[in-house]
Amino acid sequence: MRTQVVIVGAGPSGLLLGQLLSRQGIDNVILERKSADYVLSRIRAGVLEQGTVELLHEAGVGARLAEEGLPHDGFSLAFEGRLQRVDLKGLTGKQVTVYGQTEVTQDLMEARQAAGTTTFYKAEDVQLHDFDSASPRVSFISEGRRREIACDFIAGCDGFHGVCRASVPSGAIETFERVYPFGWLGLLTDQPPAAHELVYASSPFGFALCSMRSQTRSRYYVQVPLDEKVEAWSDERFFDELRRRVPDEVAAAVTSGSSLEKSIAPLRSFVTEPLRFGRLFLAGDAGHIVPPTGAKGLNLAASDVRYLFEALREHYVEHSDAGLDAYSGRALARVWKAVRFSWQMTNLLHLFPEASTFDQRIRRAEFDYLTQSSAALASVAENYVGLPY
Repeated sequence: MRTQVVIVGAGPSGLLLGQLLSRQGIDNVILERKSADYVLSRIRAGVLEQGTVELLHEAGVGARLAEEGLPHDGFSLAFEGRLQRVDLKGLTGKQVTVYGQTEVTQDLMEARQAAGTTTFYKAEDVQLHDFDSASPRVSFISEGRRREIACDFIAGCDGFHGVCRASVPSGAIETFERVYPFGWLGLLTDQPPAAHELVYASSPFGFALCSMRSQTRSRYYVQVPLDEKVEAWSDERFFDELRRRVPDEVAAAVTSGSSLEKSIAPLRSFVTEPLRFGRLFLAGDAGHIVPPTGAKGLNLAASDVRYLFEALREHYVEHSDAGLDAYSGRALARVWKAVRFSWQMTNLLHLFPEASTFDQRIRRAEFDYLTQSSAALASVAENYVGLPY
């Protein structure tokens, strides 16, 4: 086989890139090591920046998002029972939209299927060849036989544990990482949300988040140690702990329900530099990870895709490689701003096991500063709604 762009990974970043390229007439093939059903079963983030929403509409997959997405004009921060609303619309003129990553993935999958574009699910033993030359290739096993695709470029959209970043020689890549000493225990339930906007809460017992996927489906999180086991948490125990960590008025509005899904996600900050290696380009979680505290993971993947799509369009339509040459620098400039914001929010809202009384007083002073400074609140709002492209 031959195509113009091989995309490794059928998560939202790979599917979105494929959709944008196809609409531009640029041929592409997607390889995914898991089944389509498995990809759709992954529960992930659900807060979309305005730029991400606009990009999904540009890709022609915004109809259901426009109908079912929940526009939010703000969110709330809570510290030791005190509640502070961040007025996103008033401070920035922008909104965010709550629409689950699973829904984004489903919309993109359906659009790709309708277009008849090639996707290989359950692609095993994917290997990248000669991406440092003008003739890259990708080989893989599908339905028991080895296949090979020649291409112009490879887009690595296969996540943190994928093959693309792992294929880069160690001397050509540098990584920066901070692993946090806790994770988020998340619970999904078919009960109405506790509040009409997200509530991020810090308490003496740890962090909690009240979120939602729709008007009838809630997503809640509580901070837990890294070695915690999901099996140790009954639904009753989870809701008791959640109510203990949020302000009384929020706790009173939490409706307990049976869990549809329950899992623990570790928190880390991770950045790879550069994001280009010859004709291989990394995008999304293949190149960087941020803690979910800042609601930036999916949005950073979307901005990577925007930059990479524009660069590939320039190459094929305008016969210019300026965008390809600038891709890594443009993407990383935005990535590091998001890493800083997510790090700031994580440090403000979480209880660190090694924290001293001095550290706790600093966190309290930081929250006081946020509540008393319009400039500080405006900075949080500007980062939350989305850094400029």
